[in-house]
Amino acid sequence: MAEVLQSLEGLDALKPQAAEAPKPVQKLDKYGRAYATGKRKDAVARVWVRPGTGKITVNDRTLEVYFARPVLRMIIQQPFAAAARSGQYDVVCTVSGGGLSGQAGALRHGISRALTYYEPELRGPLKKGGFLTRDSRVVERKKYGRAKARRSFQFSKR
Repeated sequence: MAEVLQSLEGLDALKPQAAEAPKPVQKLDKYGRAYATGKRKDAVARVWVRPGTGKITVNDRTLEVYFARPVLRMIIQQPFAAAARSGQYDVVCTVSGGGLSGQAGALRHGISRALTYYEPELRGPLKKGGFLTRDSRVVERKKYGRAKARRSFQFSKR
């Protein structure tokens, strides 16, 4: 630093210019689809999203057949409602592992990630809704000397 500043007015000139954040880029495959993987508990969902009429296919079955409970269907539709894109995208996915609730959560996570790959400007509302965060809670392992993960065997004095 060759020159010594005598006043605070020259500090702005010495400050390095902040680099602009890179613009998000659309990530599509050769068929014009966005692909993402969603996870929840032991369930894994592979999700492909493309523009369409809002049809969701899970393991070659319709959404209503695979997820019979309305609560699970509502969980899956949440990213589209948060992004105001209901009925604008077709979803094809394969889910495996876990139970139906974990699979619905994995599908929601995968749809959210795929939507951000297709439309990067949707990242804000989806992140604000908490749909891009992977829920890391998993089942605790069983310990030796215990009936389950934390439950002790029944105590008997005699």
